[in-house]
Amino acid sequence: MKEIVLQGQAQRMRAAVLEDGELVEVHEEEGLISRLVGNIYRGRVINVLPGMQAAFVDIGLEKNAYLYVGDAVPFQYEEDERLPPSNELRVEQVLKSRQELLAQVTKEPVGSKGARITTNLTIPGRYAVLMPNTKYIGVSRKITEEAERTRLREIAREACPEDKGIIVRTLAKGIEAKELAADFRELVALWERLEKKIPHVSIPGLVHQDVDLVSRAIRDWVDQEVRIITVNQPEVAEGMRNALRELGHPAANHVQLVYKEDIFSDYGIDDKIRQALQPKVWLKSGGYLVIQQTEALTVIDVNTGKYVGDKSLQDTILHINQEAALEIARQLRLRNLGGIIVIDFIDMASKEDKEQLLQVLEKAVARDKLKCQVMGLTQLGLVEMTRKKVGQTLEVRYGHPCPHCDGSGKI
Repeated sequence: MKEIVLQGQAQRMRAAVLEDGELVEVHEEEGLISRLVGNIYRGRVINVLPGMQAAFVDIGLEKNAYLYVGDAVPFQYEEDERLPPSNELRVEQVLKSRQELLAQVTKEPVGSKGARITTNLTIPGRYAVLMPNTKYIGVSRKITEEAERTRLREIAREACPEDKGIIVRTLAKGIEAKELAADFRELVALWERLEKKIPHVSIPGLVHQDVDLVSRAIRDWVDQEVRIITVNQPEVAEGMRNALRELGHPAANHVQLVYKEDIFSDYGIDDKIRQALQPKVWLKSGGYLVIQQTEALTVIDVNTGKYVGDKSLQDTILHINQEAALEIARQLRLRNLGGIIVIDFIDMASKEDKEQLLQVLEKAVARDKLKCQVMGLTQLGLVEMTRKKVGQTLEVRYGHPCPHCDGSGKI
């Protein structure tokens, strides 16, 4: 069962997503300031760096944004895969100093690093993502039935102008053609309004801001698995009911209003956030994980801890590893860890057990809305995987380096 909790306090809105009672995602925004990812800006190239194959662009934020050459050229697709840009392409062939451009934030600024941007714009809707500068029709790879993929692709092709592209989202599965086509047309109409607005926006300046947290919850998180939506503000509850009724979603009847300032405490959400900021994560069996973030990657170590099993050593190790795989998938979403992830599961001798473990991990990360890819086992027996980086990690949002140890954990 999936549950969404929305808590408003003064100018702050917080949202939590729980699956089977376990916290898997936390989001928040303060006042009129929401996350930057998804926002579209008019910007100006400040300097081009051939040695980095990138450029820095002024889009009006505190720090100049970073634009890699691969994100400055139109995406090319083949079937459902995005093709990498040609290695022969150089940044000075694409970008010039003082050049004006339209760019979208793909990664929040962190520490001394500015935001990362792309010129390949995307406009997300509930059932699809419009790509105004790319001619391509695609369907989410999480929809595996070939007949359904063909149906969705045909609906998108009819609704999308020839000079634009659409990627159909997972939520579109099973939705009637009329409802899907209306969503697609709405995205096209939004882009047409933005096109008229762009020439009147100063440089640098904001052209389009992604929807607020409540609207994003309706668009991205409310699916057929949602059973309860708990809200502590009457206007938010009523707005969600109306929006969900328009979508014909059964969750409209399951929006419950709780007149309490801190409903997060009823779910122990803040305690779970504090636990997720610790490197050690205990498993129900008595085993534990140790999660360490570095600049380049995240390393996760699996340990038996207090668990001794009740059968053979092989069964004990497999049980701990499978439990760890499920918890790792949850922790990646909760902590919003992205990039390269290396997992040191407890060594297994059986090839069948290794394959079974990888299947459990792949199935667990498939629930993640962000793209995850399990690469398999290395020669050293480590599991390599990747997860798309979007937004700030939980540690960056809630943590601060210790002034005494400077973040090392030692004095």
